[in-house]
Amino acid sequence: MINVNDLKNGVVIEYDGKLMQILEFMHVLQNKVAYVRVKMKDLRTGSVMETALKGSDSAFKRCYIDRRPMQYIYASGDSYAFMDNETYEQIEIPAERLAWEKNFLLEGANVNITFYESEILGVSLDDKIELTIVDTLPAVKGDSTSKKDATCETGLTLKVPMFIENGEKIIVSTIDGTYVSRA
Repeated sequence: MINVNDLKNGVVIEYDGKLMQILEFMHVLQNKVAYVRVKMKDLRTGSVMETALKGSDSAFKRCYIDRRPMQYIYASGDSYAFMDNETYEQIEIPAERLAWEKNFLLEGANVNITFYESEILGVSLDDKIELTIVDTLPAVKGDSTSKKDATCETGLTLKVPMFIENGEKIIVSTIDGTYVSRA
């Protein structure tokens, strides 16, 4: 159990039956009343909430999250298969749970799968990933300021500078799906 005054960034607690990770916390003293303002993320749904917790609030159950390195093997219809790098055990994650992450999954890529006890919470990606452009329009001579649409090998469509051509490797941010630089 963990009490309100021991909350720190990154700690995962059970709050109202939900698995919540502390994103930000701040101790506040207002009108001689002390409380902790907390911003938390639901690890199952991804929603973020803010609340104020008093020191008199009951203690919370601390939850330990396990991250295991796994290799993305293939997609089969409505699920994605991953293999544990140590035990060679395979798991499948439904496609609807990886709506955003599928834009960055390449066969053979190593990712971290997040678990709570035996429940699969999701996939943790690197902040930036290298992808290959498979479809984009040719550059317009003399136009170096505007951007054009491009499709990557994973199906992700994004805006890239005019000088990027088909077959080029680029660095893409997995946070917002934007072009970062050439690889």
